[in-house]
Amino acid sequence: MNLDALAGCVSSSACLVTQISTALIVGMLLFMVTSGLSLIFGVLGIINFAHGAFYMMGAYFALAAYQLTSSFAVAFLAGALGVGLLGIVFERLVMSRVYGTDVLMQLLVCYAMILIADDVVKIVFGPEYKMMGMPDAFALPPIELFGGFIPAYYVFMIGASLLIGLLLWLGINKTRLGKTIRALAINPQMVGALGINTTLLYAGVFGIGSLLAGVAGALAAPTRTLTPGMGVSILIESFIVTVIGGMGSIAGALIAALLIGFARAFGAIGCPLFVDGLMFALMAVVLVVKPSGLLGREPAR
Repeated sequence: MNLDALAGCVSSSACLVTQISTALIVGMLLFMVTSGLSLIFGVLGIINFAHGAFYMMGAYFALAAYQLTSSFAVAFLAGALGVGLLGIVFERLVMSRVYGTDVLMQLLVCYAMILIADDVVKIVFGPEYKMMGMPDAFALPPIELFGGFIPAYYVFMIGASLLIGLLLWLGINKTRLGKTIRALAINPQMVGALGINTTLLYAGVFGIGSLLAGVAGALAAPTRTLTPGMGVSILIESFIVTVIGGMGSIAGALIAALLIGFARAFGAIGCPLFVDGLMFALMAVVLVVKPSGLLGREPAR
């Protein structure tokens, strides 16, 4: 451990601003992915292990659209909406067949999707690393704050993620459709008995969850190196966030994602050889103290 370096960073406003912005970027991207994962689990009861593949596809859809149009707005919409549509197709053709079956069957189906998506990306885009590059609209001088510098695109990523998270929360908690979706998670038979098309709702929820993964991929594309299999690492971190925040809890996902973001940003300075270990240690502590997660529902007795 290098506590001197960590103390030096905390005492320096420039370093503190840089690391906090890094933590927020990591945390908000994780939140985008994990919120979709939690939404799908909370309503459908499916642990979507293919969610990382949707994040990867969002990044590649954005890359393809940007290369064709040179417009980041079009690239962002292509990544988000393209993956949302892909999620609906995957849910209707594949996942709907394994609802209520053994978890192992669901895992195998999702793992097959991961392998197929990785190979499709290799065939279409090639196995080599790809870079989208910073869009011209964000080729601006960094913003100076207390001696530290934050790239303009980072500010956009944080703001966009917070806005989308707020809209998701409002949609789930304050609209008629959101209330119907929450009722679907609790008693799907009763919702169906009221004449509501539950099949359409299931597909829509899975599509929204997938769209959130596509949003994260599209936002990450200008700053990350794109490669087949890039969704695996963020999938692992997303499950850690889900466990810490509580399965099915969107608010818990936000809190846990920010905790992981700060653990990674400042852990890289204080204990650079144990950054991944910090995440798992945090998860272990939460599981011991509150097995259902920070904001997860306690299982019925």
